[in-house]
Amino acid sequence: MKLSRHVPVEHPLALPFQLAVESLTTGLVYESARQYRGTVRNFLLYIGEEHPAVCSLDQLRRDPHILGWFNHLHSRTPPLATAVYICRLMHLRCVLEELAWTAQLPDLARLIRRQDSPRPPQRIPRALTAQQDQLIQQELLRRNDLAANVFLLLRHTGMRIGECADLSYDCLRNVGPDRWTIHVPLGKLKTERLVPVDSFVCELVQRLRFFRSFDSLPPDGRLLSRPHGKQALIRQLRPYLQEVSTAVGIIRIVPHQLRHTYASEMVRSGVTLPALMKLLGHTDPEMTMRYIDVTSNDLQREFHLARSQPRHLVPQPKTPTLSQRIGRDGVMDALLFAQHALEMFRRSLPDDTLRHCLDRLSNRLTKILSEIRKLKPSQ
Repeated sequence: MKLSRHVPVEHPLALPFQLAVESLTTGLVYESARQYRGTVRNFLLYIGEEHPAVCSLDQLRRDPHILGWFNHLHSRTPPLATAVYICRLMHLRCVLEELAWTAQLPDLARLIRRQDSPRPPQRIPRALTAQQDQLIQQELLRRNDLAANVFLLLRHTGMRIGECADLSYDCLRNVGPDRWTIHVPLGKLKTERLVPVDSFVCELVQRLRFFRSFDSLPPDGRLLSRPHGKQALIRQLRPYLQEVSTAVGIIRIVPHQLRHTYASEMVRSGVTLPALMKLLGHTDPEMTMRYIDVTSNDLQREFHLARSQPRHLVPQPKTPTLSQRIGRDGVMDALLFAQHALEMFRRSLPDDTLRHCLDRLSNRLTKILSEIRKLKPSQ
């Protein structure tokens, strides 16, 4: 008989594992803590069924207990997704490391090794095509209801749907003459940001405020009403986008594709990678690169732009000419010439240590030049 996930696991190791999970998940959100508990439950059920003789922490071994659990996960039907498998390994590894410290059993921390985790799958960017993007936006504009304006806001700001659900009523900020931004609250990566927006997005926010004014619930400081909580609002919005995509002949799209489309549009408009990271609220450039959909047309445009406007990667400094001036000006000319000679010599050296030393000498010459410029010509 298969146990319900709500029934406690009766195993001698259940208590120490439970205490370790509670210690690890004290500062985590409910969903993260639930995943830790689910992983521990799955592992203890496996140990109880396949290795009933194991009843203490010091009996746990990499082979057969941990490696056997790996095989158990691989044999699931339907098979676990690679990302889910990696998460379970990481969760159990963290729990074992916690137990190794609390139970003073250092061997527990070495039961799961770094090389046990497979490489995470590289997700293909899911930006909408230009035709799909146009069809979706046209249908949303035609409907012009609350949900339609929410998804238009996601498309033109790159927000996650959860961040949009958390927007405050006064999220629109004026930062200068005809310059507006939207304050995006703490999101998935616990970061907040200001996203520059145009007049169309300002109009979208005003429409959402208009819909909020008809809500029967008292004002709570949020732009979107959520009488049954944030997750209920998100579950209510997702099917709406599916309905819109079906109406325009697209098989299936998800709200996060609007974020990918926004990122790809920003890149085509000339936004740099560091700026795009700020717009999306990312902390890792590799994560941002996964959002960018580079098409063959983009490559052709960039290639021809580079050919029409060639640039040297490392421009050579202009050689100063030695003049016949005397006094302060003559000293300055000589120092500039010496600084140029140092720079050319530094570039010819392969050793980073010597190059760094010449950098310091060049900085000293710069300081000397700065002091000499303060002197009067007569001095």
